[in-house]
Amino acid sequence: MARDTGAACRRCRREGLKLFLKGDRCYSDKCSFERRAFAPGQHGQARFKKQSDYAVQLREKQKVKSMYGMLEGQFRHYFQKADLQKGITGENLLIMLERRLDNAVFRMGFASSRNQARQLIRHKHILVNGKKVNVPSFQISVGDNVEIKEKSRANTLINESLEAVDRRGIPSWIELDKKTYRSTIKAMPNREELTMPIQEQLIVELYSK
Repeated sequence: MARDTGAACRRCRREGLKLFLKGDRCYSDKCSFERRAFAPGQHGQARFKKQSDYAVQLREKQKVKSMYGMLEGQFRHYFQKADLQKGITGENLLIMLERRLDNAVFRMGFASSRNQARQLIRHKHILVNGKKVNVPSFQISVGDNVEIKEKSRANTLINESLEAVDRRGIPSWIELDKKTYRSTIKAMPNREELTMPIQEQLIVELYSK
């Protein structure tokens, strides 16, 4: 599967926002954004210039793409599906992104970042309703049980991530049982719990041109 292999910390600096793409490193004093909170490149510290409406819309889309680790083709596909659904297109888009298995595994605390969650899924460490699922884009549903495969429960990265989950917090639509390495989807994700500063209407405006 195609993926963005660019430096994660540069993406945070480019968007002017900590996107938490590198797990626990983002909470430490090693975080590049904390040390250099300006855009990368030769003119990164230049005085801010007023952006056009298009530039603002584009940056919002790029920010959300980076957060969820997606390429343009994948992201546009989600937007098209969201646009066909009933309701508000922008909210539909964000809920579909939250329902991705890699995002759910990250939200549950089994991984310290979405990128790490994708690796766990691709290497078949994750079970959904007792069956191995190795597709990061798999859409979870209410009532689904997501758990770590029994043979993988001694994995150091998984256990370190679970130890730090209280610091990140778990959304109300997820019920986590650390002892059994299992989570249950209690409800669909809701827009109110997405605390990152996302203006999804800007993305809708960009794609609607």
